[in-house]
Amino acid sequence: MKAITSIQNPLVKQLVQLKDKSRERRKTNTFLIEGIREITLALKGGYELETILFYPELFTSDQVKALTPLAINTIEISKEVYQKLAYRDTTEGVLAVTISKHHHITDLQFDTKTPLILVAEAPEKPGNIGALLRTADAARVDAVIIANPKTDLYNPNIIRSSVGGLFTNQVATGTTTDIIAFLKLKEIPVYCAALQASLEYHTQDFTKPTAIVVGTEATGLSKEWLEHAKQNIIIPMQGEIDSMNVSVAAGILIFEAKRQRGFK
Repeated sequence: MKAITSIQNPLVKQLVQLKDKSRERRKTNTFLIEGIREITLALKGGYELETILFYPELFTSDQVKALTPLAINTIEISKEVYQKLAYRDTTEGVLAVTISKHHHITDLQFDTKTPLILVAEAPEKPGNIGALLRTADAARVDAVIIANPKTDLYNPNIIRSSVGGLFTNQVATGTTTDIIAFLKLKEIPVYCAALQASLEYHTQDFTKPTAIVVGTEATGLSKEWLEHAKQNIIIPMQGEIDSMNVSVAAGILIFEAKRQRGFK
């Protein structure tokens, strides 16, 4: 088994770039996962691990074998190397270099005739994207689509804040135009969370194929979405503040749809 003890090792320098730089993740078609739960969920979600790195005082070679019985490249690393590569303050001593997926909207597959889809247009903060994915996992939506993404899905803060939800959801990205065309082709009506010409969200029938679309708190949804909506929907606000966090709003809308469907 190979061991790396120096943070000056070329592979370590490359992995630091993989952690920090979207460009490196795109170039190599790989990304870093940190933590037992996240790696386990990635494997369950069909991701292929390229290399496992572990700090033996926190994570043993026997645990590595139990985590993945497949014969993949395994590297023992020192505390200094681990601290250089780790993203979280509290973690479990194991990381995995993982092969990315493509996330094309044309790859989406639905096991039901009445899919429930969450669409988020141009979310900027990785933490918000992670929270959306976590909410989507809790509701077991059929897909999450990110329109006009501002960051790549394998940003470590997305993985961390989603608690591995990136791997448990069916996720796709694309332009607003392409996503609208896809939904139209699949005959999935669009419900936009917007202030203009809106009806209260609970008055709508979400038991049929449904795409719930949310935008950013700052700018809302683009005109293109509003022009193609079956109906704009609004969450009644009773306080002084006229907006809420996008993941909170999405959670309210999605779980109303789940309530109408008998949480199926």
